[in-house]
Amino acid sequence: MAPRGVESRGGPYERPGIRGGKSGGKGNFLTGSNNVPMGGQHTPRKAMDRARTCPFLLRVFHKIGGHHGLEAFSVRGKEPVDDELQVYTWPDVTLRELADLVKDVAPEARSHSARLSFRLIYPDKAGRNVMTELGTVTAAKRGPDDEKPLSASKFQTGDLLNLAIYP
Repeated sequence: MAPRGVESRGGPYERPGIRGGKSGGKGNFLTGSNNVPMGGQHTPRKAMDRARTCPFLLRVFHKIGGHHGLEAFSVRGKEPVDDELQVYTWPDVTLRELADLVKDVAPEARSHSARLSFRLIYPDKAGRNVMTELGTVTAAKRGPDDEKPLSASKFQTGDLLNLAIYP
């Protein structure tokens, strides 16, 4: 307790919305993506400090004109490495940031009409790979998926990205 006339900063458990805090545990509880509380209100995502957070290796497999089939990823270690791009990045990387990195190495992605479609490949509970749609980024204009971070999906470190480049 602060002395009389001195304002108290409060501790980490005394913030509204945190279980056990001054709110009595009746505040918003964040979902796994940490950007939309379960209560329904939208709160801004907490920015990750990239200077203090260790990046991880993200393996991106790109193909011109379409996605690789799921069978190309059925055996670990037998992925299509000729089409692989290895990127060290953070969980809060957006699809637009990834698209900009791909443009550096794939000339087809630089065209004004280029469209980049991202899919996530991850193992299910039985150990079989599953592919889900992440989003599409276009070179010409901004879209709804541009600012979507990987952390807003089912992504976990070690998962793969399948990228189709439509020039």
